[in-house]
Amino acid sequence: MNAERLVEVVLPGTVEPEGLQIRHGDVPAPGRGQVVIRMEATGVSFAEQQMRRGRYYDQPPFPFVPGYDLVGTVVTTGEGVAPDLTGTRVAALLKVGGWASHVLVDAADLVPVPDGIGAAEAETLVVNGVTAWQMLHRKAHVRAGQTIVVHGANGGVGSVLVQLARAAGARVIGTASARHHEALRERGVTPVDYRGDGVAARIRELAPDGVHAVFDHVGGRGIVDSWHLLAAGGTLVSYGSASTRDDTGSKQWPVLKLLGRVWLWNSLPNRRHACFFNVWAGRALAKSSFQARLRADLTQVFAALQRGEVTAQIAARLPLTHAADALRLAESGTVAGKVVLTP
Repeated sequence: MNAERLVEVVLPGTVEPEGLQIRHGDVPAPGRGQVVIRMEATGVSFAEQQMRRGRYYDQPPFPFVPGYDLVGTVVTTGEGVAPDLTGTRVAALLKVGGWASHVLVDAADLVPVPDGIGAAEAETLVVNGVTAWQMLHRKAHVRAGQTIVVHGANGGVGSVLVQLARAAGARVIGTASARHHEALRERGVTPVDYRGDGVAARIRELAPDGVHAVFDHVGGRGIVDSWHLLAAGGTLVSYGSASTRDDTGSKQWPVLKLLGRVWLWNSLPNRRHACFFNVWAGRALAKSSFQARLRADLTQVFAALQRGEVTAQIAARLPLTHAADALRLAESGTVAGKVVLTP
């Protein structure tokens, strides 16, 4: 019987998707407190689209293995890790490293995947699900009867966010291109076409008294409109700068501008609040608290999937060695849901 070999996808620099490289090697051995996960599903997120352009705020230097999250089975445990963890299906949030057949992960960062949930289904809800849950419940504290706006309501995070919000009893106004409107209506979302001028005006017609929360991944000049949509006591959650994906220049500047706006708005004498959400916030200062929060929140998301409150949107499944095709598809803007890579 042949020993398993490591297969991983390397991002060598600022290249087109076809410039991704496939590398083979030995499966790593776990150190103390670590496990080796055999990857069953990883995904293409917006982060990888920015990273290949060198535009992700804190990406590592090239070359590196992309892959923001993964789902797989523990195959080897290191010293200090319970041996019975072997054979367990788990999810992990990584930021980089997931586009590989075998991945080293700290055991404390693992979240169990409940029985009955497929690897690809779970994968669609790791970074997207925990981001949506934490923004909705830990930042905006959305409650039943409130009205919220979700920009990019058909996207990876947005599609999970609208479902969790509806499950919480909120009224949801979602921006998306017209081809996604029927699917949004089926989920109880009031759709608004994001193209053209007057998007904010159309939302104000639907919510003339303002909204309780706006979730904005676009950034850029439109963030000002998002702020002005808020009612008294409302919260703007900014969590990205998608509008600057293809820009040139400093990759830090768009985020710094957002942080500056957030600081300015919060310093004004008003009853509205703004925040910039980063799923990694707090990890450096309080790692154990971060890990506990991640486990608790992702477990809630998986439970919502089991109850049917959230559905897993898989846009396509491609083998790991076809990562270039997967990245190109994800960037095309023609698919709904997440493009998933499998071994």
